[in-house]
Amino acid sequence: MNLADKLEDLKKRIAEKGKILVAYSGGVDSSLLARVAHDALGGNSLAVILDSRVMPRSELLSARELAASLGFNYRIAEFPILKEEQFCTNPVTRCYICKKKSAAVLKSIAREEGIGCIADGVNLSDFRDYRPGIAACDEEGIWHPFVDAAITKEDIRALAHNLGLDVWNKPSAACLASRIPYGQTITPESLRMVQEAEEYLRSLGFLQLRVRSHSRVARIELQEQDMVTAMNCRDKIAKTLKAIGFDYVALDLEGFRSGSMDEGLMKEVV
Repeated sequence: MNLADKLEDLKKRIAEKGKILVAYSGGVDSSLLARVAHDALGGNSLAVILDSRVMPRSELLSARELAASLGFNYRIAEFPILKEEQFCTNPVTRCYICKKKSAAVLKSIAREEGIGCIADGVNLSDFRDYRPGIAACDEEGIWHPFVDAAITKEDIRALAHNLGLDVWNKPSAACLASRIPYGQTITPESLRMVQEAEEYLRSLGFLQLRVRSHSRVARIELQEQDMVTAMNCRDKIAKTLKAIGFDYVALDLEGFRSGSMDEGLMKEVV
């Protein structure tokens, strides 16, 4: 099935729902889903942004701006996940816990709005990685329309580009909690440090990156082509990140890789 056919199939599946709530974050996956739902259902689609401390403020702002510019019917709901002690202890099931809690918030909004279907941007490519949150969504009845339409991450970027979505090539931006090693407590301070460090590095022109917080050590992951640039301004980077609160600043020689905190888990599975 070509891209055009996949898009039509996706629209048909969404239209059949009548009304739909889209879990929306402003990333390419949820943005495409919200756009297609808006095209298929108009005002009967609602994009919901869950505002929590694990969502970078810049991501919240860009999600709001995109939703407004595209005319989405959207709302922002508070999601105080840091009040959940079990989540903050940061077990390997962290994402499962978060998705369970977020599903409860989305279900409450759906009931208020008389919406029977909640959808997210999970796609076929997501099953390549360790994603316990998907199991939680399945248990809560969250629909994955991209999966049903056999759409991959590559398809999503191509479709978003074809539809003129500015976020089609936006780097992936997992929640800030993913920067904290399992077992290390998630605190507002640790999230602040990671967020400020990543914002600073982006201001230098680095786009795809992560700052992993190993207590007071910042482990920077960059794309290979950015490493030389980083080394050329390492004194400035180290000084700034230390001012943010880190005691040590390290450049990961393996470079950027999504889900690097899960590598130990995957080795155990193998």
